[in-house]
Amino acid sequence: MRNAHTTVVVGASRGLGRGIATAFAADGGSVVAVARDESRLAELAAEAPGIRYDAADAGEKGVAERLLEQYEPDTVVLVAGAIPHVAPLEQQTWETFSVNWETDVRIAFLWLSASLLRPLRPGSRVIVVSSGAAVGGSPLSGGYAGAKATQRFITAYANGESARAGLGIDFTTVLPRPVPGTGVGQAAVDAYATPNGLSAQQYAEQLGGLLTPETVGAAVVELAATEPADLGESYLLTAAGLNRFA
Repeated sequence: MRNAHTTVVVGASRGLGRGIATAFAADGGSVVAVARDESRLAELAAEAPGIRYDAADAGEKGVAERLLEQYEPDTVVLVAGAIPHVAPLEQQTWETFSVNWETDVRIAFLWLSASLLRPLRPGSRVIVVSSGAAVGGSPLSGGYAGAKATQRFITAYANGESARAGLGIDFTTVLPRPVPGTGVGQAAVDAYATPNGLSAQQYAEQLGGLLTPETVGAAVVELAATEPADLGESYLLTAAGLNRFA
């Protein structure tokens, strides 16, 4: 249990973010849930003791700086992102293709930069929840896979800058397989499982088993408690657990 810690979860109003925020609250720390949807955040805070919320657009300039100064977190988890537009490449427009670059990558860039510039206290940790699509691609999701790969790259860059400057902040990335029932996960299931006559369960089994927001939350809490000397820069996450990804 991580007593007397404060965790900021960005993108906490639904899906994986909600599961992660709930898991950190259950672990005994103080959690600040950040998202744009205030009504969903209020529901979350009412259901989970230990969760406060701050309704804000995480991709807006200055928001990361304000929230990091206000709450002084020990752990920051970035989960926020857009649901990709599902269509073959030739049926995409640049606007639909680039939606995850303008949201997911932008949020990661702003928060990683703010964490270094503030900087967070030594011993703090920033965890970026990317996607397993960053490894194998996602041909029906436009620029999604490339955006998620870029999140992993810039998280590693931030980790290198922290080490170079002696800041003592650890940055790491989690690459989960699709989680059916969440916005992004269900989009993947609909795109790849349904046309092939597979159920969500069958599709998940091909990927190594079924993840849920709760199991993802538990894995991220486990990662937050990992000793710095044992921490990798990125991890694949399947139903079997976290596996360090070189």
